[in-house]
Amino acid sequence: MRKSASTKAIRSTPRPIVSSAHLVSSRSKEASEFEFGMIVAWNAFSRWTVRCMAAAGVPDLTITDVLILHHVNHRARNKKLADICFVLNYGDTHVVAYSLKKLVAAELVRAEKQGKEVLYSPTTQGDVVIAKYREVREQCLIDSLDAEMNDDIGDVARTLRTMSGLYDQAARAATSL
Repeated sequence: MRKSASTKAIRSTPRPIVSSAHLVSSRSKEASEFEFGMIVAWNAFSRWTVRCMAAAGVPDLTITDVLILHHVNHRARNKKLADICFVLNYGDTHVVAYSLKKLVAAELVRAEKQGKEVLYSPTTQGDVVIAKYREVREQCLIDSLDAEMNDDIGDVARTLRTMSGLYDQAARAATSL
C-alpha cells in the first residue's frame, strides 16, 4: 500500500522530544527540546561524576561536593567561598559552605583564615583523589569519545554558556513580575 504525500510529510517532520508538552512554544519548540536535553544530560552527568568519584575512592560525595572539590583544585589557587559560588553559578552560599565543611571534614580540602576571609585549597589527599578521578575519567569516558566529536562538544559548551546567561536574565525578569 502506498503512503500519501501528507503521511510522508508528517513522518519526515520529527516531533520534538520534550518532558513538558504543555510548555512547547510555537515560536521555539527547540527551547523545550533543549530543556529536556539539559534535564537528561544534567542527571546523567551528576550520576557519572558521583560514580566516578566513588571509583576514585570517595563514595560519599554529592554532585555539589564533587564539583566544588574540582573547582578548589582548579589552577592550584586558593579559593574564597564567594568566588566558588560565582564561578559555579550557585546562588545559595549555604549549600556551598556546607559542602566545603564536608570536604574539610573528609580531609580533601583545607580551610585557611586570612584576615576576614577563609581560603580553600586541596589537601595532599584531595590532590591524590583528584588524580585518581582523572584516571577513571580517562578510562571510562574520554577513551569512549570519538575525537571527531571534539569540535561539536566545544560548540555545545559555548551554546550552554550562552543559554545560561539567557536563563539568568529570565530568572531576574521573572523575579520582578
